[in-house]
Amino acid sequence: MPERIYGIRHHGPGSARAVVRELSANPPEVLLIEGPPEADDLVRWVADDGLEPPVALLGYAVDDPGKAAFWPFAVFSPEWQAIRWAVGHGVRVRFLDLPFAFRIAPETESRPDEDEPPRPVDPIGELAAAAGYDDPERWWEDVVEHRGVPVFEAIAEAMTAIRETVPENPDDLLREAYMRSVLREERRAHEDVAVVCGAWHVPALLRKVPVKEDTALLKGRRRGKVAFTWVPWTYGRLASWSGYGAGVRSPGWYHHLFTTGDDVVPRWLVDAAGVLRAEGVPTSSAHVIEAARLAEALATLRGRPLAGLAEVTEAAEAVMCDGEPLRTELISRRLVVGERLGAVPDEMPAVPLVRDLTARQRSLRLKPEAGDRNLDLDLRQDNDLRRSRLLHRLRILDVPWGERTAARRGTGTFREEWRLSWQPEFAVRLVEGGMWGTTVVAAATARVTARAGAAGTLAEVTELVETCLLADLAEAYPAVLAALDRRAALDADVHHLMAAIPALARTLRYGDVRRSDVAGLATVTASLLARVCAALPSAAGSLSDEAARRLRDGMDGVHQAVGLLADESQRERWLATVGALAVRPGLHGLPAGRLTRLLLDAGRLDGAEVRRRLRLPLTVGTPPAHAAAWVEGFLSGGGLLLVHDEALLALVDDWLADIPADTFEAVLPLLRRTFGAFEAGERRAIGERVAGGRSGSADATAEIDPARAAEPLPVLSALLGRTLTTVRGQA
Repeated sequence: MPERIYGIRHHGPGSARAVVRELSANPPEVLLIEGPPEADDLVRWVADDGLEPPVALLGYAVDDPGKAAFWPFAVFSPEWQAIRWAVGHGVRVRFLDLPFAFRIAPETESRPDEDEPPRPVDPIGELAAAAGYDDPERWWEDVVEHRGVPVFEAIAEAMTAIRETVPENPDDLLREAYMRSVLREERRAHEDVAVVCGAWHVPALLRKVPVKEDTALLKGRRRGKVAFTWVPWTYGRLASWSGYGAGVRSPGWYHHLFTTGDDVVPRWLVDAAGVLRAEGVPTSSAHVIEAARLAEALATLRGRPLAGLAEVTEAAEAVMCDGEPLRTELISRRLVVGERLGAVPDEMPAVPLVRDLTARQRSLRLKPEAGDRNLDLDLRQDNDLRRSRLLHRLRILDVPWGERTAARRGTGTFREEWRLSWQPEFAVRLVEGGMWGTTVVAAATARVTARAGAAGTLAEVTELVETCLLADLAEAYPAVLAALDRRAALDADVHHLMAAIPALARTLRYGDVRRSDVAGLATVTASLLARVCAALPSAAGSLSDEAARRLRDGMDGVHQAVGLLADESQRERWLATVGALAVRPGLHGLPAGRLTRLLLDAGRLDGAEVRRRLRLPLTVGTPPAHAAAWVEGFLSGGGLLLVHDEALLALVDDWLADIPADTFEAVLPLLRRTFGAFEAGERRAIGERVAGGRSGSADATAEIDPARAAEPLPVLSALLGRTLTTVRGQA
């Protein structure tokens, strides 16, 4: 009996139903599936209830895990359903695609000609265009998904016609030569063979090709050493997947088509109503009924056998979403794509690092999820503290399962806010991380230690010190501290030294919050601060504008860091350095103004002295650029500080009031440059504070001149269309 070749669309629910129906009607002796032959031993896991799609076969090079590939399967994938049927009926399953081991060998890796695309045409798009459709997805739904039984012979004939008119792709030719060799081998051993593969390959498998041609094409291919396992996949990744079995745009919809027997449209709209209700959008059963009627009417007008995704989406947007695109997008994200994450059995063969991570996730009750999830941790709770350490350790291994939210990124609070989102490609990174250790903590420790030894700058090592604190890598801490000591001794750049101090100060200040041992770090931090104080005066001479800005930012960081240190003597040393540098002749205006502001904030200068220093840049002979830089440095940090700090606002306001009238026009562009950097809302708030009067200001109780107040009234009366008068000088 000749083999039966079922050409399917990858991840097509209609194809999945049809393949199972054909296999049940004509059971074969052996079933061949398009896929990597190295994964044949993993087929048996499909019968395990713990293997829940969406899942993917992960193949990777043993000596270079970065060379990896995925073969994803959903519950509605024809290959998955065919394998499930075969395992359940005791039929042997074998993959027949080109071995992955051939693909990872650099000297034999097949690459299509650069002048030819990997796949010259989209076969489904060609058939859709021939049928008058501009959307291949819609054509497949109408012809296959909604009718239930694809005509495999007709599909094979159509694919043959398409392939006769386009150039062959070298990668396809190599794959199909191997497929034919496997098919010949199984023909010799079995009379009844069934093949499930992409429709594009059907003509090649039906074509009579001499054995010697396939042998010549495959001759000389070298194999690399590979390993395979099952890993969880997500519908979101399936929708964007561009590798094997190119992804589908609406996996959630296809899941619904495959798992819902009757009333596909009403049940879908009921689920959509549930999504909207969960977000507080009032959606009644009447909305669902009217949306279902509208979807069916649209399908009838368009001559479709059944309302498809386009019709139900348009109906939901018009009736249930009130035309709001954001609500439609919410339904699309939750239902059309879906947030489903697969699972694999605990007994699945995996690298030790993955096993350790799985055990830790279970003990911490931190289950991976496909969608975004916010996690608020209280570091005073033991379980939350262990969760935080695990997330930080994974980030060291390039597995950013959690991202710290911008609201609370500091280490100085007892709380951390994370956004979790598990991605399927983390499986590859965990395999790569396995080279560092068999457990998460061991791998993270080894990785940090290696990075500390290879660090080329002081900033890199300083970052690792804080990393050790966050991840609680006690065994890596001595090596990182030794590397910090070496780099600090060798680095004479004051900017590098200043950049290192903030992270060290945070580590010293908040190490007790995380119950971390930071002994020995205080000595290194004090040494760095002493070197900064000694080198800063020489580094502040003859600065360009860019260098002055860099110096100001560095001094800001050190000043904030010194405030975290418990040693008062270090704070005094820093403020003494700031005080001496602030009055240095010839200092660039930007750091000069900023240093004066730091001294004011620290209580080392009173208002009178600051007003005197503010006047100095405006004296005759001072370049305008220097004055502008001085004011910018003094007021840098955002306009909100002027809004909320009344003393500082009063100081600046009094300084402005004291500027002589003949020099105010020269000062105005400088002020515009500084205040123009503030946000519009900040400028408005500052203006309102000044216009409303300041408590304690001499101007707040000043007598208003009625004559001057009345001068703009005629113009305002004309603009507003009403007569305005003054009462006690106020309009």
